[in-house]
Amino acid sequence: MAVARRQVEQLTVVRRRAQPTAVYIARLTATAVFAYLLALQLPGDSSRSVLAPLTALLVVQATLYHTIRSAVQRVVGVAAGVTAAVVVAAYVPFSWWVLGLLIAGTLGLGMLLRLREDILEVPISAMLIFSVDSHAAATSRITETLVGAAAGLAAGLVFAPLRVQPAKDAVGELSRQMAELLGQMAAGLTDAPSPKRAMEWLERTRALRGEIERVDDALAQAEESIRLNPRRLRLSDPAARLREGVNTLERAATDMRVLARSVADGARLHSEHSPVQEAETRVRLAAVLTELSAAVRAYGQLIEADPALTDAASEPLEAELEDHLTKAHRQQDRLADLLSTDPAERPDGWPLRGEILAHVDRLRRELQPRSLPEADRVRRPLLTRPHAPRGALRARADRTALRARANRTALRGRARRAASRVRVRAGRR
Repeated sequence: MAVARRQVEQLTVVRRRAQPTAVYIARLTATAVFAYLLALQLPGDSSRSVLAPLTALLVVQATLYHTIRSAVQRVVGVAAGVTAAVVVAAYVPFSWWVLGLLIAGTLGLGMLLRLREDILEVPISAMLIFSVDSHAAATSRITETLVGAAAGLAAGLVFAPLRVQPAKDAVGELSRQMAELLGQMAAGLTDAPSPKRAMEWLERTRALRGEIERVDDALAQAEESIRLNPRRLRLSDPAARLREGVNTLERAATDMRVLARSVADGARLHSEHSPVQEAETRVRLAAVLTELSAAVRAYGQLIEADPALTDAASEPLEAELEDHLTKAHRQQDRLADLLSTDPAERPDGWPLRGEILAHVDRLRRELQPRSLPEADRVRRPLLTRPHAPRGALRARADRTALRARANRTALRGRARRAASRVRVRAGRR
């Protein structure tokens, strides 16, 4: 229930920062009126023709790339439908069965042209021109479509923004959630955690998977807004830095999940050999998690920072991150001294000790500043989408979890074999 309530409260930046309704209406209205005024300049055009503004409304999309693609597909669809209607009308008179054949043929033509969502433009244009059987109407249909598409493209060039800031905010929110969870785990280790509380930590780390997917959606929108956008030419690719940061936070979230699993296993282990039952070990582990929490927060701030900042401006953030990671490393060394033990003396909790130390070390190494790309090294071609599919991200996370599970199984197997050897030796004596 606690996890469910938290998920309801976690409004992502994608939902909070949607384009305002007034801006959306004003943008489309201005584009349609501009297209109509352009169409009035055409010779012999009707003063009440709304085909150009209609096309402009249909062409304008959220990003410049999609606007260009929609404009090209719509012009191709209209031209194909008009051409098919003119050719058929020149040889066959209008009748119901000819109309049916024309519709079927133009639908097939639209599929061959791969017009996707604009496939209906082909039969619609064909029916309109075939019903009037006028070359003037055919010419007007094509020219007004071209005018509307041009108006839509102009609106895309003027109004299409770079949607990078919402993605930055989403990444920063994810890092703050991860830092908060690590801090709560550190505070909860003051006393020996109950199995129920440890499982709540584990469930919250699992819930980060959904947050990462929503951040990935926001970042995909940012990457789409950059494609073919002229503003992209004035600066390096700002989304590439965010993509690298999200990948790092995703791996860190996986490390947090397997670490929470080890802590939960230790909380369920009713033995004095459990590492989470020892007060001094909990204090050291809490100290490491406190520093890692601060490091995750600093890493998120470093990702959110403007890549155009000078080295002098970004140095404080990097210095803060390095300081927390250095302190975490120091506390990790002290924790390692407490966790190092002879498997024969503490066979029950020995595998968990190695798991906790390995997961903490891996989480600390993931947050190294060197994983952030430099601003001048992230420029990418305009026509490519620098975005790993979500399936690939899930597969990478699954592989990491499987490796951690395999390591845990191997550690437990070695512990059992060591305990068996000790019992055999004791029996021989």
